[in-house]
Amino acid sequence: MESCIACSMPLMQPAEKGCDTKDGPVCIHCAKPEGGMKSCEEVFEGGVAFFVSATGTEDRSLAERLVRKTMNGLPYWKNHPSSCLKGEQASDEEFAAAMAKL
Repeated sequence: MESCIACSMPLMQPAEKGCDTKDGPVCIHCAKPEGGMKSCEEVFEGGVAFFVSATGTEDRSLAERLVRKTMNGLPYWKNHPSSCLKGEQASDEEFAAAMAKL
């Protein structure tokens, strides 16, 4: 199964893919309407909004750490570093607890 190179969202249905890039597939949430991928900052903010909504947390700091852990673990961001991904990451325990809520 494919997943988004920018956020790791599983692409289970064709409609979930926003576009293909030279680096791989991008989901509808990380793709620009005209094609291509959104900026790191835009993907990061979308991830924060997702974790706040999906886990029911009101702790933006935790959501930011969760997103940093996710995005910094993806090969795309390792090859395309961005200052928006610098900072504290969620611990393995925090991440596991958040994933259990999804």
